[in-house]
This record gives sequence, structure tokens and C-alpha cells, in this order.
Amino acid sequence: MNFSDWISSWNFIHIDDISSWLVSLGVFVATLTVLRIIKAIISKKISNFANKTQTTIDDLLADLVEKTKLFSLLAVSVYLASIPLNFPSGVVGVIEGSVVIICLLQIAIWGNLLIGYLISCYVSLESEEQSPAAASTTALTFIGKLIVCSLLLLVGLDNFGFDITALVASFGIGGIAVALAAQNILGDLFASLSIMLDKPFVIGDFIIIDEYMGSVEYIGLKTTRIRSLSGEQLVFSNTDLLKSRVRNFKRMQERRAIFAFGVTYQTPYEKLVAIPKIVQEIIESQKSTRFDRAHFKEYGDFALNFEVVYWVKAPDHKLYMDIQQNINLSIFQRFEDECIEFAFPTQTLFLNKESLSKE
Repeated sequence: MNFSDWISSWNFIHIDDISSWLVSLGVFVATLTVLRIIKAIISKKISNFANKTQTTIDDLLADLVEKTKLFSLLAVSVYLASIPLNFPSGVVGVIEGSVVIICLLQIAIWGNLLIGYLISCYVSLESEEQSPAAASTTALTFIGKLIVCSLLLLVGLDNFGFDITALVASFGIGGIAVALAAQNILGDLFASLSIMLDKPFVIGDFIIIDEYMGSVEYIGLKTTRIRSLSGEQLVFSNTDLLKSRVRNFKRMQERRAIFAFGVTYQTPYEKLVAIPKIVQEIIESQKSTRFDRAHFKEYGDFALNFEVVYWVKAPDHKLYMDIQQNINLSIFQRFEDECIEFAFPTQTLFLNKESLSKE
């Protein structure tokens, strides 16, 4: 139908009974009044119930009712009021199409509210591990709302008789072109979403990437920023970061510690046998430790080497260093009491009698 045909369709001179208009007006007023009363009652009931509970689902229902716009109520009222009237088919089509568009707009409002609620619930569930960056959350919300609005737009165009197949195909070709042109940016964006959803680390974690280490300060759409131990800020591309081997020390439950020492070859056999037991007693006397093993490992070039392994029952690095220091001092004191000497590298000088006689 062209524009002139649509205009001519409004020449509805053939209305014989004015009572049809009165009935239509009554239906419109009654429908709008009833819908607004129902909305007010439901909104009040749900709001009162939501104030008495700790859950958030009732708050969502209250927001959904509150976000039910007046224009959507008007659209439903107009559609019901048009039924008693004998409008031409062209006018009926325009009314029905307009009502569908308004209803789709209302659904888009509800959908955006629901997406925001679901993402906020997801973020609140991760509060114990510190929620992901606000930028990533905003990006995910934007993508979700964009998908909902795009689908509703396609449904609306299809309802008006547009061939959306060609439109979808053109969007697909354009999307491929944009993706190829901005593949690095899109790669970092999706990497950011992957970090947010999979959570290999969160803000505040101490991580090591290759030879770089530091605490995570910021997780953005394109980069992640880490504060190193020496104070400078390290900036990583999200894509490169996910391709690397990330070691997350914040999630360490226990710390495995291993150290070695050597004693001289002149140490008596009985004292060699006693050394593992001495080290075990020292480690077990420390708080927050669990002894694993202590062994006479090997014959070294300058020493009889021992290897010791134990666990610190906490990930804190300072606690580990304090414990290791106490162990080292205690071993030194016990070896001094037992007359066990630590070995150290030495150089032996061999002189023959000829060289001595010449001198």
C-alpha cells in the first residue's frame, strides 16, 4: 500500500451508527482505568512484600511493574477500543502494527531491566572474591541490551512486512567487515569478558606472568594493569595476558618450602644419622608448619648435602620468611651444640717436594 492509498483508507464515511464510537470510547476509558488500577494495586502489594524480605527477586518484580509505561497501557486500550469500530483494513493494519511496536518497546524496557538484574546478581555472588572490573560488567550489560533491542527491532520490522532476511544478511556482511577491521580491539574485549566470567584472577590478586609479577590493580576492556613489587605499573593486553601462563599466588592454600644445606666430610656417622631427626624436631616446633621430609641427599664436591621439605599452612609470604628464619637460626644453634660443622667451598693446594726444594 502506498501513501495515497493509506490516506484514502481514512475516509470512513460509512459509519452509520454513532453508538459504535460511544462504545469504543467507553471501552478505551474502562480499559485504561482498569489497567492503571491493576498496576497500582500490584505495585503496592509487591513493594510492601519486598520491604519485608531480604531476597531481590521481589524487588525485580516491583521494578518491572513500576517500569510498565503509560504508553503501553494506552496502546492496549486503543487496540481494544478499535474492535467495535468498522475501520478499513488499512487503518486496522496501522493500528495493529503500532500496538505491536509499542509492546515491543515495553518488552525492551523489561528486558534491559532483567539483564541488569541478572548481571548484578552475578557480580554480588562473586563479592567474596572481589567482583570484576566495572568496565567489563558495563560491557557485558551493553552487549546483552544490544542483543535484546536488535531482536525486537527485527521482529518489529518483520511485523510491518519488511524482508528482514536481506537486512540480516547485510548486517552479517557488515559485521564481518567491522570484525576484521577491529579484530585486535574485539579480541581484547572478549578477553576482558573471559577474565570476568572465568576469573583466572581478580583485583587484588598477586600474580606472576613470565618474569613479571605484581598485584592486579585494574581489569579494563582492553588492558589489565598490575602494580609490580618495585612500584611501577605494568600494563598487559588482555589477549596477550590470557595467552600467557599466569601463576596466581593469592589462591594458594599452603606454601611448599624446600631448602638445602651441607655439612663437612669430617662429620661422624652417628651425627649424620641424627641430622634429619634434629631438623624434623625444629620444623615441628614452629607454628603453622607441617613437616614433610629431610634426607641426606648426595655427596657434593665440598659437602655432604641434605635436602629438607616442609609446608607452611598459609599463603602469606612474610609468614613463610619468618618461619624460615626461625628454622635457620634453630638449626645453626643445634649444630653448634652438637659440634656439627657446616661445609663451605675450599681450595686445596698440592705442592710436591721438587717445587719446595727449588724454593
